[in-house]
Amino acid sequence: MQDGVPLVIPEINPGALGGMRAGGGGIVANPNCSTIIALMAVTPLHRAAGVTRMVVSTYQAASGAGQAAMDELALQTREVLDGASEADVTKNVFDRQYAFNLFSHNSPMTANGYNEEEMKLVKETAKIWGTDGVKITATCVRVPVMRAHAESINLEFERPLSEEAALAALAAFPGVSIINDRAANRFPTPLDASNKDDVFVGRVRADLSRGGDGKGLDLFVCGDQIKKGAALNAVQIAELLV
Repeated sequence: MQDGVPLVIPEINPGALGGMRAGGGGIVANPNCSTIIALMAVTPLHRAAGVTRMVVSTYQAASGAGQAAMDELALQTREVLDGASEADVTKNVFDRQYAFNLFSHNSPMTANGYNEEEMKLVKETAKIWGTDGVKITATCVRVPVMRAHAESINLEFERPLSEEAALAALAAFPGVSIINDRAANRFPTPLDASNKDDVFVGRVRADLSRGGDGKGLDLFVCGDQIKKGAALNAVQIAELLV
Protein backbone atom coordinates (compact mmCIF):
# COMPACT_ATOMS: atom_id res chain seq x y z
CA MET A 1 0.00 0.00 0.00
CA GLN A 2 3.03 2.31 -0.03
CA ASP A 3 2.61 5.39 -2.22
CA GLY A 4 4.63 5.18 -5.40
CA VAL A 5 4.66 1.38 -5.47
CA PRO A 6 2.24 0.12 -8.14
CA LEU A 7 -0.15 -2.66 -7.13
CA VAL A 8 -0.85 -4.48 -10.38
CA ILE A 9 -3.23 -7.00 -11.91
CA PRO A 10 -2.07 -6.96 -15.56
CA GLU A 11 -5.55 -7.48 -17.05
CA ILE A 12 -6.88 -4.55 -15.02
CA ASN A 13 -4.31 -1.78 -14.43
CA PRO A 14 -1.15 -2.37 -16.51
CA GLY A 15 -0.80 1.39 -16.87
CA ALA A 16 0.16 1.59 -13.19
CA LEU A 17 3.61 0.31 -14.18
CA GLY A 18 4.25 3.71 -15.76
CA GLY A 19 7.88 4.54 -16.43
CA MET A 20 9.05 1.12 -15.29
CA ARG A 21 8.24 -0.16 -18.76
CA ALA A 22 10.75 2.31 -20.15
CA GLY A 23 13.51 0.97 -17.94
CA GLY A 24 12.89 3.27 -15.01
CA GLY A 25 13.09 0.43 -12.50
CA GLY A 26 11.57 0.20 -9.05
CA ILE A 27 9.40 -2.09 -6.93
CA VAL A 28 6.10 -3.56 -8.11
CA ALA A 29 3.68 -5.17 -5.63
CA ASN A 30 1.60 -8.27 -6.26
CA PRO A 31 -1.91 -7.90 -4.76
CA ASN A 32 -3.37 -10.29 -2.21
CA CYS A 33 -4.82 -13.50 -3.66
CA SER A 34 -8.39 -12.75 -2.54
CA THR A 35 -8.24 -9.30 -4.12
CA ILE A 36 -6.92 -10.64 -7.43
CA ILE A 37 -9.58 -13.34 -7.69
CA ALA A 38 -12.40 -10.95 -6.79
CA LEU A 39 -11.34 -8.13 -9.10
CA MET A 40 -10.82 -10.39 -12.11
CA ALA A 41 -14.56 -11.09 -11.91
CA VAL A 42 -15.82 -7.72 -10.74
CA THR A 43 -13.77 -5.31 -12.86
CA PRO A 44 -15.56 -5.99 -16.18
CA LEU A 45 -18.87 -5.41 -14.38
CA HIS A 46 -17.51 -2.27 -12.74
CA ARG A 47 -16.55 -0.94 -16.16
CA ALA A 48 -19.99 -1.79 -17.54
CA ALA A 49 -22.18 -0.31 -14.82
CA GLY A 50 -20.09 1.31 -12.08
CA VAL A 51 -19.87 -0.65 -8.82
CA THR A 52 -20.91 1.46 -5.82
CA ARG A 53 -20.85 -1.25 -3.14
CA MET A 54 -19.28 -4.71 -2.95
CA VAL A 55 -19.92 -7.36 -0.28
CA VAL A 56 -17.46 -10.27 -0.41
CA SER A 57 -17.45 -13.54 1.54
CA THR A 58 -14.41 -15.70 0.88
CA TYR A 59 -13.90 -19.43 1.32
CA GLN A 60 -10.12 -19.78 1.38
CA ALA A 61 -8.19 -22.98 0.78
CA ALA A 62 -5.21 -24.37 2.67
CA SER A 63 -2.94 -23.39 -0.22
CA GLY A 64 -3.20 -19.77 0.90
CA ALA A 65 -1.25 -20.68 4.05
CA GLY A 66 1.41 -22.63 2.18
CA GLN A 67 2.51 -26.22 1.74
CA ALA A 68 2.68 -26.82 5.50
CA ALA A 69 -1.03 -26.02 5.84
CA MET A 70 -1.90 -28.30 2.93
CA ASP A 71 0.10 -31.11 4.50
CA GLU A 72 -1.54 -30.57 7.87
CA LEU A 73 -5.02 -30.64 6.36
CA ALA A 74 -4.24 -33.99 4.73
CA LEU A 75 -2.76 -35.32 7.97
CA GLN A 76 -5.69 -34.13 10.11
CA THR A 77 -8.17 -35.66 7.69
CA ARG A 78 -6.50 -39.05 8.08
CA GLU A 79 -6.31 -38.62 11.85
CA VAL A 80 -10.01 -37.72 12.21
CA LEU A 81 -11.09 -40.60 9.97
CA ASP A 82 -8.99 -42.88 12.14
CA GLY A 83 -10.90 -41.69 15.19
CA ALA A 84 -8.79 -38.87 16.63
CA SER A 85 -10.63 -36.26 18.70
CA GLU A 86 -10.40 -32.52 18.11
CA ALA A 87 -8.01 -32.29 21.06
CA ASP A 88 -5.69 -34.95 19.63
CA VAL A 89 -5.26 -33.94 15.97
CA THR A 90 -1.94 -32.41 14.90
CA LYS A 91 -1.99 -28.60 15.14
CA ASN A 92 1.34 -27.20 14.00
CA VAL A 93 0.05 -24.59 11.52
CA PHE A 94 -3.31 -23.53 12.96
CA ASP A 95 -4.28 -23.60 16.63
CA ARG A 96 -7.48 -25.53 15.90
CA GLN A 97 -8.75 -28.44 13.85
CA TYR A 98 -8.91 -27.57 10.16
CA ALA A 99 -10.20 -30.87 8.75
CA PHE A 100 -14.02 -31.05 8.61
CA ASN A 101 -14.18 -27.52 10.04
CA LEU A 102 -14.01 -23.86 9.03
CA PHE A 103 -13.04 -20.72 10.89
CA SER A 104 -12.35 -17.01 10.55
CA HIS A 105 -9.24 -16.30 8.49
CA ASN A 106 -6.11 -16.65 10.58
CA SER A 107 -4.65 -13.23 9.77
CA PRO A 108 -4.38 -10.81 12.73
CA MET A 109 -7.49 -8.99 13.87
CA THR A 110 -7.58 -5.19 13.66
CA ALA A 111 -9.17 -2.66 16.00
CA ASN A 112 -12.29 -2.32 13.82
CA GLY A 113 -13.17 -6.02 14.13
CA TYR A 114 -12.00 -6.94 10.63
CA ASN A 115 -8.97 -9.16 10.12
CA GLU A 116 -6.06 -8.08 7.94
CA GLU A 117 -7.15 -10.31 5.04
CA GLU A 118 -10.51 -8.53 4.93
CA MET A 119 -8.89 -5.10 5.10
CA LYS A 120 -6.58 -6.02 2.20
CA LEU A 121 -9.66 -6.51 0.02
CA VAL A 122 -10.93 -3.07 1.03
CA LYS A 123 -7.68 -1.13 0.68
CA GLU A 124 -6.19 -2.92 -2.33
CA THR A 125 -9.36 -2.63 -4.39
CA ALA A 126 -9.36 1.13 -3.89
CA LYS A 127 -5.71 1.37 -4.94
CA ILE A 128 -6.03 -0.88 -8.00
CA TRP A 129 -9.20 0.84 -9.22
CA GLY A 130 -7.84 4.27 -8.30
CA THR A 131 -10.92 5.31 -6.35
CA ASP A 132 -12.18 5.52 -2.77
CA GLY A 133 -15.73 5.84 -4.06
CA VAL A 134 -16.70 2.17 -3.82
CA LYS A 135 -17.96 0.87 -0.48
CA ILE A 136 -16.50 -2.55 0.32
CA THR A 137 -17.01 -5.01 3.15
CA ALA A 138 -15.61 -8.51 3.46
CA THR A 139 -15.71 -11.65 5.58
CA CYS A 140 -12.83 -14.08 5.04
CA VAL A 141 -13.03 -17.71 6.17
CA ARG A 142 -10.68 -20.69 5.99
CA VAL A 143 -12.38 -23.81 4.61
CA PRO A 144 -10.97 -27.38 4.44
CA VAL A 145 -10.28 -27.26 0.70
CA MET A 146 -6.79 -28.13 -0.48
CA ARG A 147 -6.37 -25.62 -3.29
CA ALA A 148 -8.24 -22.68 -4.94
CA HIS A 149 -10.23 -19.99 -3.18
CA ALA A 150 -13.96 -19.37 -3.65
CA GLU A 151 -15.80 -16.08 -3.17
CA SER A 152 -19.45 -15.10 -2.97
CA ILE A 153 -19.83 -11.52 -4.16
CA ASN A 154 -22.81 -9.15 -4.02
CA LEU A 155 -22.61 -5.98 -6.12
CA GLU A 156 -24.55 -2.74 -6.29
CA PHE A 157 -24.22 -0.55 -9.41
CA GLU A 158 -24.71 3.04 -10.47
CA ARG A 159 -26.57 1.89 -13.59
CA PRO A 160 -28.75 -1.15 -14.32
CA LEU A 161 -26.91 -4.25 -15.52
CA SER A 162 -28.79 -7.33 -16.70
CA GLU A 163 -27.60 -10.89 -16.16
CA GLU A 164 -27.12 -11.26 -19.91
CA ALA A 165 -25.03 -8.10 -20.18
CA ALA A 166 -22.95 -9.14 -17.18
CA LEU A 167 -22.23 -12.57 -18.66
CA ALA A 168 -21.25 -10.97 -21.96
CA ALA A 169 -18.84 -8.60 -20.21
CA LEU A 170 -17.32 -11.48 -18.25
CA ALA A 171 -16.97 -13.66 -21.33
CA ALA A 172 -15.06 -10.89 -23.12
CA PHE A 173 -12.63 -10.28 -20.26
CA PRO A 174 -9.20 -11.97 -20.55
CA GLY A 175 -8.45 -14.55 -17.89
CA VAL A 176 -12.09 -15.22 -17.00
CA SER A 177 -14.05 -18.40 -17.77
CA ILE A 178 -17.77 -18.89 -17.15
CA ILE A 179 -19.48 -21.94 -15.65
CA ASN A 180 -23.13 -20.94 -15.32
CA ASP A 181 -25.44 -23.85 -16.11
CA ARG A 182 -28.59 -23.32 -14.07
CA ALA A 183 -30.43 -26.30 -15.52
CA ALA A 184 -27.72 -28.68 -14.33
CA ASN A 185 -26.95 -26.71 -11.13
CA ARG A 186 -23.38 -26.52 -12.43
CA PHE A 187 -21.30 -23.59 -11.26
CA PRO A 188 -17.63 -22.96 -10.39
CA THR A 189 -15.95 -25.12 -7.75
CA PRO A 190 -12.43 -25.06 -6.31
CA LEU A 191 -11.69 -28.27 -8.20
CA ASP A 192 -12.60 -26.54 -11.47
CA ALA A 193 -10.08 -23.80 -10.72
CA SER A 194 -7.26 -25.91 -9.26
CA ASN A 195 -4.11 -25.80 -11.41
CA LYS A 196 -5.86 -23.47 -13.90
CA ASP A 197 -4.79 -19.99 -14.96
CA ASP A 198 -8.30 -18.54 -15.37
CA VAL A 199 -10.68 -17.28 -12.72
CA PHE A 200 -14.07 -19.01 -13.00
CA VAL A 201 -17.37 -17.15 -12.56
CA GLY A 202 -20.96 -18.37 -12.26
CA ARG A 203 -24.22 -18.12 -10.31
CA VAL A 204 -24.72 -14.73 -11.96
CA ARG A 205 -28.17 -13.56 -10.91
CA ALA A 206 -30.14 -10.42 -10.17
CA ASP A 207 -30.21 -9.40 -6.51
CA LEU A 208 -33.84 -9.95 -5.51
CA SER A 209 -33.51 -7.67 -2.49
CA ARG A 210 -33.31 -4.63 -4.78
CA GLY A 211 -36.90 -4.96 -5.94
CA GLY A 212 -36.19 -5.30 -9.64
CA ASP A 213 -34.28 -2.06 -10.22
CA GLY A 214 -31.54 -3.97 -12.11
CA LYS A 215 -28.76 -2.38 -10.06
CA GLY A 216 -27.62 -5.46 -8.15
CA LEU A 217 -26.07 -8.82 -8.96
CA ASP A 218 -24.79 -11.85 -7.07
CA LEU A 219 -22.02 -14.06 -8.39
CA PHE A 220 -19.75 -16.91 -7.28
CA VAL A 221 -16.06 -16.95 -8.16
CA CYS A 222 -13.28 -19.54 -7.88
CA GLY A 223 -9.60 -19.06 -8.59
CA ASP A 224 -6.39 -20.95 -7.94
CA GLN A 225 -4.60 -19.05 -5.18
CA ILE A 226 -1.21 -20.42 -6.27
CA LYS A 227 -1.68 -19.60 -9.96
CA LYS A 228 -3.61 -16.39 -10.75
CA GLY A 229 -3.82 -15.50 -7.07
CA ALA A 230 -0.04 -15.41 -6.69
CA ALA A 231 2.67 -16.79 -9.00
CA LEU A 232 0.95 -16.37 -12.37
CA ASN A 233 0.06 -12.74 -11.65
CA ALA A 234 3.70 -12.01 -10.77
CA VAL A 235 4.91 -13.68 -13.97
CA GLN A 236 2.43 -11.63 -16.01
CA ILE A 237 3.76 -8.45 -14.43
CA ALA A 238 7.31 -9.48 -15.35
CA GLU A 239 6.20 -10.20 -18.92
CA LEU A 240 4.83 -6.65 -19.20
CA LEU A 241 8.21 -5.28 -18.16
CA VAL A 242 10.34 -7.31 -20.56
